[in-house]
Amino acid sequence: MKNIEPKIKKLTADILKDYGQGRTIDKMNAFTSPDMDVVVDILDKLQKILFPGYYRNKNYHFYTAENNLQTLIEDVLFNLTKQISMYLRYLPEYSNADYRTGMERAQEIAMEFLSRIPKIRDLVETSVQAEFDGDPAAFNKDEIIFCYPGMYAIMVFRLAHEFYDLGVPMLPRIMSEYAHGKTGIDIHPGATIGRFFFIDHGTGIVVGETTVIGDNVKVYQGVTIGALSTRGGQNLRSKKRHPTIEDNVTIYSGASILGGETVIGHDSVIGGNTFITMSVPPGSNVSIKSQELHISSKGRPDAEAKDLDQSATWFYTI
Repeated sequence: MKNIEPKIKKLTADILKDYGQGRTIDKMNAFTSPDMDVVVDILDKLQKILFPGYYRNKNYHFYTAENNLQTLIEDVLFNLTKQISMYLRYLPEYSNADYRTGMERAQEIAMEFLSRIPKIRDLVETSVQAEFDGDPAAFNKDEIIFCYPGMYAIMVFRLAHEFYDLGVPMLPRIMSEYAHGKTGIDIHPGATIGRFFFIDHGTGIVVGETTVIGDNVKVYQGVTIGALSTRGGQNLRSKKRHPTIEDNVTIYSGASILGGETVIGHDSVIGGNTFITMSVPPGSNVSIKSQELHISSKGRPDAEAKDLDQSATWFYTI
């Protein structure tokens, strides 16, 4: 094509002019903004720390586990501190802080996070065990760690949740959205999730920010644990918008459980494709039959179900 150079120069000038409108998307300070690639690299190194016998640093060779681990920790601490210092600028108290103040606080947070690694590893181990115990297709635990998308999503959630708990803006969401893109599983880092959490298959799962999930909960693909409505927008920030799932609950594929006041009682089974916006008593089986929601009790004398006839079956039009 003839005369391409002046056309490219004109395109460049036009786009640069468009950058000058002062909109959010026009921000140009790339070198002082968070770096997605660095965050992904940190996640990769944290995975090596969590699973030392499964993921190795191939760039270096070490004679001892101590040297290997120390190098990883120093690498993560250095890069994590730099990234956190950038995220802290989104907080009012650090928006105008000098470089040294921001870096010192960032290093304190990074050190506190790294001190929580043993706790995170303990929680991750419970999910490895739950996945193995609950899936007859699992050949061994190595297969779960290497191959199961649910395992990766849970691992990233456990890491991101600690940053969320430490009050670091944006970083936990970048981590969780990276896992979302990689696995199709969207777990907000603000959710509270107990031990032995098991995700089977996983694609399409959504878990909202204020969700509370107890111990020994199993969730299948396509499940939404979400909010009833987002019409309130920012006015709903920090309010309980998502359900509570008590211990020993199984939620089958395609189920939607919505609302901050919705509680799924312990030892319940939620059938596939159900749509639930009200609390379910402990020990219930919930399923769709034709166009009705079928809730049957297991005859448990729980106080939460005292107003219900334990031998009856309830139908709610949906």
